[in-house]
Amino acid sequence: MDEPKMYPIEEALKAQKALRALAGLGPEMFPMQAFVGMISDEVESLRKRGKSDEEIASVIRKTSSIEITGGQIAEYYASPEERRQHEE
Repeated sequence: MDEPKMYPIEEALKAQKALRALAGLGPEMFPMQAFVGMISDEVESLRKRGKSDEEIASVIRKTSSIEITGGQIAEYYASPEERRQHEE
């Protein structure tokens, strides 16, 4: 059986940006809860490596325009069980 074709997020974002522009739509916006849910895999991995939620939030603030706190990461973090529910 062939493996499904995989694409990096950067390529998916380029395609989405082009399609939204063609459709006359602005950038897709995410509420904080949805954003933290999307990065919960990375948060889980970083926590296992000893990083605190505030350290993770600091990296996000330094590398993007997203203003987030460690408390928001803790509040909106989606557990592995919650993430699996969305896949079904």
